Amino acid sequence: MLEQIKRTASFIRDKVEGFEPQVGIILGTGLGGLVNHIDIAHQLDYHDIPDFPVSTVEGHKGRLIFGVLGGKRVVAMQGRFHYYEGWTPGQVVFPVRVMKFLGIHTLFVSNASGGINPKFRTGDIMIITDHINLIPNPLIGPNIAELGPRFPDMHGCYDPELRVLAAKVAETEKIPLQYGVYVGGTGPTFETQAEYKYFGTIGGDTAGMSTTPEVIAARHAGIRVFGASIITNVGISDEAGDHEDVQAQGARAEEKMTKLFTKIIEQL
Repeated sequence: MLEQIKRTASFIRDKVEGFEPQVGIILGTGLGGLVNHIDIAHQLDYHDIPDFPVSTVEGHKGRLIFGVLGGKRVVAMQGRFHYYEGWTPGQVVFPVRVMKFLGIHTLFVSNASGGINPKFRTGDIMIITDHINLIPNPLIGPNIAELGPRFPDMHGCYDPELRVLAAKVAETEKIPLQYGVYVGGTGPTFETQAEYKYFGTIGGDTAGMSTTPEVIAARHAGIRVFGASIITNVGISDEAGDHEDVQAQGARAEEKMTKLFTKIIEQL
């Protein structure tokens, strides 16, 4: 695995002519338009990168974008990988580990999620304060010491300083925010009403099918993390789960999410 990561990072480094990103961004639902704000220097299709998985989900394009955003050098994943697609946890987090070897020190992640907290409404942006991971842990198996310790501490895995910065940006830009705990499940089924109630009982405010493995791998590697969810449906309701509606709700919140991420990156 380590040799694969290094080989892939070396291949990418050659293709982008030594461009060294400071910040990694995983463009989940609600952040697709962020690409339009990046001064793009290079872009690579996933299928052209050795050992890289290929995204199979509608709305996930499958490109690495290198450029400048908010005065910082960034690499953005236009399309992420999910456990439910059949990828192993190690394959899901492979790009995060490659980005570490490319030079990033901070990772921004976004996703679409179903609201559990009764105060949440469709279209809200929730800053992730913590998570509950119900997806097989990507660190299971032999530890690679060059990536991180055998037993990484996950306390404060969503960087508190970045959350404070987000609150300041949101106040200045008049972007309403919610805060809460994200529950990462395997999918691909939308959760049952009983599952939503269970997730609420164990401390969750919203639930989705991604993000937690990537955050675990990032923290294992010593990368700071900021995460945000768009509430695209309210879980404990009579609403039926629908992927097209999730995408539509994400698109409606895209402008706010893009502005929030861009302004935070500017102030890093």
